[in-house]
Amino acid sequence: MTATILDGKKIAKNKKMAIKEKVEALANKGIVPGLAVILVGEDPASQTYVRSKQKACKEVGIYSELIELPESASEQTLLVEIDRLNNDNDIDGILVQLPLPKQIREREVIERISPQKDVDGFHPINIGKMMIGEETFLPCTPFGILEMLKETKINLEGKHVVVIGRSNIVGKPVGQLLLNKNATVTYCHSKTRNLRELTTKADVLIVAVGRDRIIKADDVKQDAIVIDVGINRVDGKLYGDVDFENVKNVVSYITPVPGGVGPMTITMLLENTIQSAMRRGLLSC
Repeated sequence: MTATILDGKKIAKNKKMAIKEKVEALANKGIVPGLAVILVGEDPASQTYVRSKQKACKEVGIYSELIELPESASEQTLLVEIDRLNNDNDIDGILVQLPLPKQIREREVIERISPQKDVDGFHPINIGKMMIGEETFLPCTPFGILEMLKETKINLEGKHVVVIGRSNIVGKPVGQLLLNKNATVTYCHSKTRNLRELTTKADVLIVAVGRDRIIKADDVKQDAIVIDVGINRVDGKLYGDVDFENVKNVVSYITPVPGGVGPMTITMLLENTIQSAMRRGLLSC
């Protein structure tokens, strides 16, 4: 048996077509969705991510503004820039590319972004709304995973989901989103004992720890769904947290790396920006 590949590129392409139609509908009302991205420093990975986001914006017709600050920029300089964008009516979404230099406190920055423009879905107000199931901006990677699982047409109700990783960006929110869909969720992390006992019971296994191919074929249940969030560069090649070549022969669905979750993350960022622009349109009526 070979798993069905959850093709993030294909799913993202279809969603971007729908997003482009929404952009055109907004344009007919005189509204051009705007996304501002702030990049501090010259981290190569961050620069790559930012270029990908700008390219995606261009593809669907979203106005994209890039603000680049030097590695030495102070926290106050960054906060002033965020304040300016919060008050810019042409900007619907603000994203500060992480990680930030050590002199800048990440939490201060996230909380300074207006919750109405927090298209990354990291602000505590939006996280709180997500927790209780209210409509809000969802963190982009968990949102993308949710959309991918929706494509499997499998009812998550009652399914046992095991999440390996407890970051505020992926692990915690993806578990909560699936709990909101009536799945039974188990979180695992570096302190979890007997990890394999839990992973082999998972109907859906989500791996987000950033360790090269730590999940092997004997760590998963027959016919499980495996979502690999990890991106690890080894000898110039990209690998996930899952041993894809061997695990794909055991499970029913699996995401590749690259080409799985990554394209969905950027697409859901666009979706959040569009939702923000649509709210602006309603307010202006």
